[in-house]
Amino acid sequence: MRAESSAIERPAVTPPGSGRSGLVLGALGVLAFSMSLPATRVAVHDLDPWFVAFGRAVGAAALAAAYLAATRAPRPTREQGRRLVVVALGVVVGFPLFTSLALTTQTSAHGAVVVTLLPALTAVFAVLRAGERPPPLFWLAGLAGLAAVLTFLVTAGATGGALSPADLFLLAAVVLCGLGYAEGGALSRSLGGARTICWALLVSLPVTVPITLFAAAANPPQAGPAAWLSFGYLTAVSMLLGFFAWYAGLARGGIARVGQIQLAQPVLTLLWSALLLGETVTPASLAAAVVVLACVALIQRIRR
Repeated sequence: MRAESSAIERPAVTPPGSGRSGLVLGALGVLAFSMSLPATRVAVHDLDPWFVAFGRAVGAAALAAAYLAATRAPRPTREQGRRLVVVALGVVVGFPLFTSLALTTQTSAHGAVVVTLLPALTAVFAVLRAGERPPPLFWLAGLAGLAAVLTFLVTAGATGGALSPADLFLLAAVVLCGLGYAEGGALSRSLGGARTICWALLVSLPVTVPITLFAAAANPPQAGPAAWLSFGYLTAVSMLLGFFAWYAGLARGGIARVGQIQLAQPVLTLLWSALLLGETVTPASLAAAVVVLACVALIQRIRR
């Protein structure tokens, strides 16, 4: 397991070509995360949203503990522990909770509109928390991709109406997730991508375990196979394995730069929504995917 996991654990100084490997790892992370909203939508249809949000973190923490024990990972330092709290606040608690609450009344397609803001927020937090300074052309290319996705989603009818409580939940989720992505990506440079999310899950246990038990007692979980399968995906992939690749990619390729791959995530989320929830994918979605990927390719060609 040591040899297999070295690519996603290796921290700090990166050799030439690490930027390209960072992009590949980041793309794998985005692919894993792109199904999170549809899976959450399916899970909260039958399960309590608080149980979905915190129960998946508890299950992922059990897997994380096994991984850390198997790889004999050293304990994080006190400073790393403080930063892990920030990571946990963003990606272990904040994003799962607020998306679960939002998707009890909203569709995953609607959530994809707000998630479009995530690359920009990740880049902002990369400047604030990781000291990165992307050039102006980087921001212009990122805004172009953001505008392309928003235009597609608005014209496709995924948005509409006044700002609802679900919209506020989604906005809170995206802000906290951007913070968790940037902090985790920076911390992965010294701690390693896999160990960063694993320790963040363990740090969160004093919060996630009591809330999971309370939610299960107040509303005993009763769901069909689809809901439990979605819950399992959220636990093993969205909450753990996706971060193995994602944080390693951010550490290797740069948080702001690799983070812009997320521009493709809303379109992928709509495609998964069509497969899982029966939503129609129009030719416009394919055209939007081409435009977004072109913007992502431009971003990746920009050098510091």
